[in-house]
Formats: sequence, structure tokens, C-alpha cells
Amino acid sequence: MTEPNCLSTGGLDHVHEVLSGFVDRGVVPGLVAVVGRGDELHVHAVGTMGLDDDRPIQRDAIFRISSMTKPVTAVATLLLVEDGVLGLDDPIDDLLPELAERRVLRCSDGPLDDTVPADRAITVHDLLTFTFGHGMVLSEPDSTPYQRAVTALDLGGPPNPDGYPAPDPWLRGVGTLPLVHQPGERWLYNSGSEVLGVLIARASGRPFDEFLHDRIFEPLGMFDTGFCVPADRIDRLTTGYLTDPATGGLEVHDLPATGQWSVPPAFPSGASGLVSTADDFTAFARMLLRGGSHDGVALLSPEAVERMTSDQLTPEQKVGAAMVDDYFATHGWGYGVSMLTHPNDEPLSVGTYGWDGGLGTAWVNDPAEDLILLLLTQAAWTSPTPPEIVGAFRAAAYQSLGALET
Repeated sequence: MTEPNCLSTGGLDHVHEVLSGFVDRGVVPGLVAVVGRGDELHVHAVGTMGLDDDRPIQRDAIFRISSMTKPVTAVATLLLVEDGVLGLDDPIDDLLPELAERRVLRCSDGPLDDTVPADRAITVHDLLTFTFGHGMVLSEPDSTPYQRAVTALDLGGPPNPDGYPAPDPWLRGVGTLPLVHQPGERWLYNSGSEVLGVLIARASGRPFDEFLHDRIFEPLGMFDTGFCVPADRIDRLTTGYLTDPATGGLEVHDLPATGQWSVPPAFPSGASGLVSTADDFTAFARMLLRGGSHDGVALLSPEAVERMTSDQLTPEQKVGAAMVDDYFATHGWGYGVSMLTHPNDEPLSVGTYGWDGGLGTAWVNDPAEDLILLLLTQAAWTSPTPPEIVGAFRAAAYQSLGALET
């Protein structure tokens, strides 16, 4: 039997074979995947940088991690909480007056002027848990007055650095809208992280991207992570693709040298704006798995990490909120991450947490197995449910665990 804290060589070979199959079939042009357990770290780089770029993809390739930005933003917020600058239960009115004295829609699909006063102020905790009342509404696009207003104001949607105004006018736009639900009443995806980016900048007195660099990226050695790719590294940024849900075919979404991540954005999105590499994000993941510390750098307290990675939602807050049917039957939401709360058809242990990026990335930490699984691809997902490659990678990785080998 293989040692319980090790990864089997044969199992890791199988992981590589599984991933190579998706590249060979043209599902993705290339990928970088990480299987990390304890002090072991195994990186698989398969395929090319793009359909029209046949350079072999390398371990240091840079990917658009989209919604995997959210846990980074949550950690930044908790740093300010531990500094004493913010409190989880603090109202945000003083720092974000645009969101003070909110009005709330009487009916979520009703006219924007049919509102009632908010029961209370929005808090930092509300933003972290996505329960502050503003976010993605689960109905047909632009089918309600609220959704049409969000679209008109460019206040949300797919990762699109070119489509957002600067933080202050963006927040003023949000402030013109009523909330969909009362603060703390219901989970609504995405917007909490966007607002947190503005809050962090104002609370710290410096731009959001600078705060992330100084307090997270530099201490953890995440030197290739940011909101754009410098010219001297742009050759390591992969071509980004959208996937046709009907045919599975790929079409170019973002080119490295001339695309949206080649220049600093007006709005550094705390929900979906970052690019990163396998080693950079693994350092971030290991920091959380080690209770807030990595390679001698203590970033967060274990208590903060525990709170971040534990379910913070009530059953009432989960009702009708998830983007995937019955998602909250087996999952919860902490601060910027989801976690498995009950067994399901995945091999993940209960307590596993992480989040995916809709432009083609996926990450989980499994504390019970001391395991990090990270998958970075250039091909966007076609739905909120991760595609086959994610499940196949995770299944193969769990088969490689020494504890499961006989």
C-alpha cells in the first residue's frame, strides 16, 4: 500500500492521460493542472498556448482566472478586518455613501419605482456573503426592469475589463438602483465582490490593485498575478476562447498582445478581473489550507480562514438563489468560496472548498485529504455547471491518492 500522505505514480500518470485526452480531442488547446498534497506538488502542462499558437504550454503560462478572483478579494477584506480597519458587522454607509439609505424592490421582477425602505444598513458581512441585496437575478436575461437597468449601466456580466467605468462612477451607477432583496435576506451572486473592491480601496486609502499586490501577492510570491499582464510577460498569456455550447467549437475571445488584459483596466474587478499562474494560485491555495500561513508568511489568522471557508448562509438565504438547481442542497457559501456541506456525486470530501472561473479555471482545497486541485484552461465554460474536464480531472486526481491505493 502507498503511504497515505503520498500520491501514487501510476495515479498521476492516469491524471496526465485523462487531461491529454481532452487536449487531443480539441476540447481545450492546452491546460496546466496542479495536484498538491502535503509537501508534494505535481504540475501537468499539456497542449499549446492557442489554436493558432503552437508553442507548447508551460508551467508558467498565464490564465484569466475570472471568478477565482473572488476568494482573493475576500482575503483582502479579512486583512482589513484583522487590521481593525473594518468590522464584519460594520455598516458600510460612511465608506460607501452611494449605498446608504437603500430602497428595496417590493417585487424582484417589478418596476424600479415600486420600492420600500431597507430594513437596515448593508454590512461588510453582507458583501462577503453575497447577501447585500444586489447581484445576478436568475431569470431570462433582461426579462425584468432591474436586469435591463443593470445591462444599460454596464454593472455586471461576463469578465469584461473594457466594459466597466472607473470604480467611483460604477458605484454611483449601482447606487441609482434599488436592491432586489432586503440586506441579509437572500444570496445573489457576484456583485458583493465588485463592491468589496471599491470598499477595500477606500478603507485602505490606496487603489485596490496596489493593496492586493502589497498585502497578498508580494508576501506570497505571486508575482505573475494581477489585473493585466506587463508587456515583458505578455508572451506567457494564453489566448482566451469562448465555447459554442451547441458544437463545442472554440472562437477567440481575447488575444494576448492586443486584448483586454494587455492594459490596466479602469475598474479592477474584485469579482472576475485577475490573471494568474499555476504556481501563483497554488501559493494562495496553500496559504488557506495551512490556516493563513505559507512558507513562513503569516497572512491571516486560522480563525479568519475558518470563517471564510465555512458556510455562512441560513437556509432562508439559500432559497431560490443558486445558479444550478439544488446546488445549495449539498453546498454552502462562505466568503468568496463555496464548500461541500453534504456528500454528492463528486469524490470531494465534505468540507472541501474553492471556486471556479467561468473563463476556464477551477480550484478546490480538500482539508480532509490535505489536497489542492487546480485546473487552468483557456476555454470558457458554457454554463454555471463546470464541464466534463473538471469532473474527469478531479476523479482521476482522487484515484491517485495514496490513501485510496491498494
